[in-house]
Amino acid sequence: MSETMKAAVLHAVGEPLRIEQVPIPQPGPGEILIRIAACGVCHSDLHAVDGDWSALPTLPLIPGHEITGHVVAHGQDVSEPPLGAAVGMPWMYSACGTCEFCLGGMETICARRESTGYSKQGGYAEYMVAPAAFVATLEPGVDLYALAPILCAGVTTYRGLTRSRARPGQWVAVMGIGGLGHVAVQYAIAMGLRVAAIDVSADKLELARSYGAECLVNALDNPVETLKQQIPGGVHAVLVTATANAAFEQSVKMLRPGGTAVFIGLPGGDADTVRASISSISGWELSITGSNIGTRQDLNDAVAFAARGQVKAQVNLERLEDINDIFARMRQGQLVGRTVLKIA
Repeated sequence: MSETMKAAVLHAVGEPLRIEQVPIPQPGPGEILIRIAACGVCHSDLHAVDGDWSALPTLPLIPGHEITGHVVAHGQDVSEPPLGAAVGMPWMYSACGTCEFCLGGMETICARRESTGYSKQGGYAEYMVAPAAFVATLEPGVDLYALAPILCAGVTTYRGLTRSRARPGQWVAVMGIGGLGHVAVQYAIAMGLRVAAIDVSADKLELARSYGAECLVNALDNPVETLKQQIPGGVHAVLVTATANAAFEQSVKMLRPGGTAVFIGLPGGDADTVRASISSISGWELSITGSNIGTRQDLNDAVAFAARGQVKAQVNLERLEDINDIFARMRQGQLVGRTVLKIA
């Protein structure tokens, strides 16, 4: 094996990534070395590159956190997953495992958690090291390119739907039918929910219809009123995967009494506050909740839906060398489905 690998590296926030040859990392105790086959491109990667969040990424940084590949080396005291096993690595790189949140099944909010492709090196490269305890073991022969988006878009939207408390037969609105939203529609259908899809793009709305969405709403055309005309009383839950500030404020107004709005999408820059009617929230007992990626159990559950063929991301394969062009198109909202870098 060569001692170096190809990687896309961020040296300063706001700058383009550089395609470079860097040393192949070596696994330490409790770690494995993954030869990467595919890495999905998430909007969070763009936030990292642009420095949109108050906690800036670790530099120099290899972004990417929707990673699939094979185990090619073990660190000390590691035997599982075995060499050659197909694995997936998500955004949650690790958590402490001992705090009240980890012990309570909420490792997603552990204060000592690390993030793949943000505080730790990620998957825009030919190899990466990862904690063996935090990877998902995938079925032999699985399509690693098709499954890559499930490692973030899948687990994130699956957890959001479970946190919405919506039950089979109830209505859930998915705001934003992009990389996360088009997967969220499929999870909702697979979980027995009825789906309203909301987006500014007619093409994306038609994609949602093809997955089983019954109600289509153009976000440019009075979306709250339009949705309530089609679903009198409003929806039981809203999953906000869009990043436009207006979507978060509109989501609360779409709820029927007792409903829940789940915030998943992350606006960049200063657009990080929402206005909501306190009297409506109190009087109608509405809930607003956040959902942050997913636990390891969420990851296994989300992968299982995909393995059964109930959820499949719309994947567009592109080269690692084209990552800056991909980001440019992402900024313009021109990506449909999920772009996946074909690394190997």
